[in-house]
Amino acid sequence: MAAASGLVRRPLRQVSGLLRRRFHRTAPAALQVTVRDAINQGMDEELERDEKVFLLGEEVAQYDGAYKVSRGLWKKYGDKRIIDTPISEMGFAGIAVGAAMAGLRPICEFMTFNFSMQAIDQVINSAAKTYYMSGGRQSVPIVFRGPNGASAGVAAQHSQCFAAWYGHCPGLKVVSPWNSEDAKGLIKSAIRDNNPVVVLENELMYGVPFEFPDAAQSKDFLIPIGKAKIERQGTHVTVVSHSRPVGHCLEAATVLSKEGIECEVINMRTIRPMDIETIEASVVKTNHLVTVEGGWPQFGVGAEICAKIMEGPAFNYLDAPAVRVTGADVPMPYAKILEDNSIPQVKDIIFAIKKTLNI
Repeated sequence: MAAASGLVRRPLRQVSGLLRRRFHRTAPAALQVTVRDAINQGMDEELERDEKVFLLGEEVAQYDGAYKVSRGLWKKYGDKRIIDTPISEMGFAGIAVGAAMAGLRPICEFMTFNFSMQAIDQVINSAAKTYYMSGGRQSVPIVFRGPNGASAGVAAQHSQCFAAWYGHCPGLKVVSPWNSEDAKGLIKSAIRDNNPVVVLENELMYGVPFEFPDAAQSKDFLIPIGKAKIERQGTHVTVVSHSRPVGHCLEAATVLSKEGIECEVINMRTIRPMDIETIEASVVKTNHLVTVEGGWPQFGVGAEICAKIMEGPAFNYLDAPAVRVTGADVPMPYAKILEDNSIPQVKDIIFAIKKTLNI
């Protein structure tokens, strides 16, 4: 009571100051943005910035996209720049390549990259090779984008990873974003690039929210194609991945850190051109290498990384053979338990890391 009466007798200004000092300000919550919205934001900004940019594909306009990635763009930019196409990948991919040769900057969406098989002649023989075959006179500034890799319950014909397929072809650039920051920065860089760029998104990541840094909210935000990112620093083993498995690698690293094992996790971001320098520098530091991917093992992204490390200066720093974690060497099963066993899981990554560390 004495304390209360003392507060009453004090001037109001002193009392309010005393009460204010009892609280502390917390940092504002970081902005959360889903991968879907990040891609949408990136395309929107580039459509607004350059009138030569346009989007075409199945259901991208009035339906807002099969996965709602193009939500709102048709209403904002109209029929001439957001174009619904017939179900004919070979046809609309060819139209897009021709438009790029004529000076426009098309974004060609495949409902999934499994359907890009219908248009692979346009992607490889028309888009990827023209700059070389024309002696550098004819560029083809086009983006091929859409969901890639395994989804859930869609079986063999809709679950392939095309990173190794398109990464094999000279003349293409191939990027594979993991989080929202990757997605926005890479789609914008892809649209501005004067070469054909394949953007391999992941259906299961579209609805996942990530912290969106202030820099990524700028209309000038770009992520350079051909540069990887170290998502977690470590000293015992280098773990290299792209797309959705990056998250699995970080989960595995968190589990292993409790056992005293510190993993350096590298998010490739770009498949071609591959940032082998960042991987080499990490291997020189950790002396161990594990690669993780959702695709098949033979001639895969992990196989290429291992070959480049073996052929380069970092090979002499390895204390154990590199280990690959990949999808199973089978067409994707439909049954969920079989599907789960065909895709790399956190436990598989932990097992591979302990194997290479001989633990």
